[in-house]
Amino acid sequence: MPTNDLSEIENPLALDQQVCFGLAVAARSVIALYRPLLEPMGLTHPQYLVMLALWEEESLRVSELGRKVQLDPGTLSPLLKRLEAQGYLRRERNRSDERSLAVVLTDQGRALRDDAEKIPPAIVERLGMDVEELMELHRRLLDVIAAATQ
Repeated sequence: MPTNDLSEIENPLALDQQVCFGLAVAARSVIALYRPLLEPMGLTHPQYLVMLALWEEESLRVSELGRKVQLDPGTLSPLLKRLEAQGYLRRERNRSDERSLAVVLTDQGRALRDDAEKIPPAIVERLGMDVEELMELHRRLLDVIAAATQ
C-alpha cells in the first residue's frame, strides 16, 4: 500500500533523496547519449522530438505539435524556423483560417526518418538495459508527469 510518510527517511532534504535531482540528472545523462547520434542528422534533442511527432502525423497545427512535444510557443517557434531552414519541414497558413499555422514534413524531412530508425536500438544498447525495463520506466515516468501536471 502506498504511503506518503517520509518519517523513515533519515534526511528528507539530502540531495540524493530528491526526486527532482534524480530526474534532472537522468534526463541530462540520457539526452547526452542522443547527442552524438543526432549531430550527423543536424538535430538537437528538442528538434528530434518535433520530428518524431511529425513522422507520426506528417501535418500538424503548431498548437497541436506544441501539445504533443510539451513545448511552449516561445520555444517551439524558433525551433521550427531552424528545422524549416534545414529543409525538413514547411510552415503553411490554413487557407480558411489565416491564424492557423500548419507544420508539414518535406521530402527531405520524411527521408530523415530512415536515419532516425537507428537511434532507438543504439540508445537501448548504450543504456545496457532490457527493453522491458525501459518500457516500465517510461510508464512510471508518464505517471510522474501526470501526477505533477494534474
